[in-house]
Amino acid sequence: MKYFIDVQGTLIDDIDKKPINGALEFIRKLNNEKISYLVVTNNTKKRSEEFYKFLIGLGFDIPKNCYLDPFMVLKNSLHVRRVASFGGSDFRSVLESLGYEIDFKNPEAILITSSKDFGSNEFASMIELVLSGAKLVGMHSTSIYSKDGRRYAGVGAILRMISYATGSSFEIIGKPSEAFYKEGLKLVGAKDFSEIEMISDDAIGDLCGIKELGAKTTLVLSGKCKGEDEVLHVRKKLDRVLKDIGNM
Repeated sequence: MKYFIDVQGTLIDDIDKKPINGALEFIRKLNNEKISYLVVTNNTKKRSEEFYKFLIGLGFDIPKNCYLDPFMVLKNSLHVRRVASFGGSDFRSVLESLGYEIDFKNPEAILITSSKDFGSNEFASMIELVLSGAKLVGMHSTSIYSKDGRRYAGVGAILRMISYATGSSFEIIGKPSEAFYKEGLKLVGAKDFSEIEMISDDAIGDLCGIKELGAKTTLVLSGKCKGEDEVLHVRKKLDRVLKDIGNM
């Protein structure tokens, strides 16, 4: 079995950003036993190299070719230049460093990532820009965004709201897009998803999508899901539910 491993709520705590019980040991075990794995994160706050170094600084011995985030596939997935960014100044800064022009007047696409500060004004701007012809794009499709001990609507929930309001379809760059996961297959040297087990704290935003592709799914209750009763509606898509990655 080869592993796809989520970061926030799975390897590191959502609040203090420190390794979760058993996380360092699990990565060390995979390395020692030469088991193929890929850390798949929805990072959109830092440049890929910077966030990778942050994980290394926490003590995770993750080879560079075992890391994947949405910024690493963005250019090959979205062929536009002018974008309206929704998700904070750090997200905007990374987009600019990647060569995108931030344009809230006539963007070719709107790019949405997680934020606890979204309100009616931001949602109204998204709606107006999409109705004016901009593509609706999510950097990922999380169901819930956990921040400072509270849970907010994730990018996946926002995409569906804006899509419903405008009648427009949407694209997803990171998890759980099939293109993103297929890039992961190549990196771990797998032929198909039957060789993959994904470990994540996001039952809907991460696990349900990859389950439909044929992967095995493990939900950990160390992040945004606080109990198995919260995911009863998708329980049949979860192969197992664990307290944390230390129980793998």
